[in-house]
Amino acid sequence: MFLVLGITGKVGGATAKHLLARGKQVRALVRNREKAANWANQGVELVDGDWNDSAAIEQALKGVEGAFVMLPAVWAPSPDYKEAKGVIANYVQALTKAAPPRVVALSSMGANRTSGLGMITALSLLEQGFRNLTSPIAFVRAGGFFENFLYGLHVAQGGTLPVYYNPTNRKSTMVATNDIGAEVATLLTGPTWSGQRVIELGSMVTADEVAEQLGEVLNLDVKAFAVPRAGWPAAFEQFGIPKGHTGPAEAMYEAVNAGWMDLGVAGTEHVAGTTSPRDVFAAARKAATA
Repeated sequence: MFLVLGITGKVGGATAKHLLARGKQVRALVRNREKAANWANQGVELVDGDWNDSAAIEQALKGVEGAFVMLPAVWAPSPDYKEAKGVIANYVQALTKAAPPRVVALSSMGANRTSGLGMITALSLLEQGFRNLTSPIAFVRAGGFFENFLYGLHVAQGGTLPVYYNPTNRKSTMVATNDIGAEVATLLTGPTWSGQRVIELGSMVTADEVAEQLGEVLNLDVKAFAVPRAGWPAAFEQFGIPKGHTGPAEAMYEAVNAGWMDLGVAGTEHVAGTTSPRDVFAAARKAATA
């Protein structure tokens, strides 16, 4: 039995899918059973609760062979990242008491740093908070998600994909959520290890390459267009971030453009992605028209 947090999201869902495909039993901590009904129909054991309840997390951890944990995405965090700190404290309390045989935690490229990260700060805090746990831990430092470009299926009909990567021909680490789920499942079910591991997950890709592959799916000539820095706040507000609270998202992309999402941090392992942006766009387009 393996515990998967965030099963109704893309990464948690991909992890559960790969575990089930390997014939493994999966348990999920869920706030809304209705939202997770599809997983229950596939044999996933649902436990009521969420990451704000350490007792529920501890209960869900009982008897598992391994656990996948992640932080909920908060696009407008408090200045002190109290939302992430609260969840991390709950995880630490539960993982200390239950101490599963192995833990895999979703992190991010750049989380080895402690400042100037914007939203990635939460994952840096996660890694720091888990340092003293006794269970073997693997931090999966994933690159930027190809799924974050899916808006391009709607906005790139005119031949332009607006991006926050500047310059657009600079490579940074990117990955598909399917590949994250596959790697997490491999870590949970593969050979045991001791202590802590850090896996950099993804491949070096440019926004230009993403746009080109989007164009192949749309049968259009699509070019990446770097949104001017002054236009970032308004653009992020259109994605639902409240006015005046776009700073963490802006800082995150500044960190990406500064090269902090590059592979090769000392002491890490590297696993390349196998799912291309083209695969992600094609699958999403097929699902939308099914």
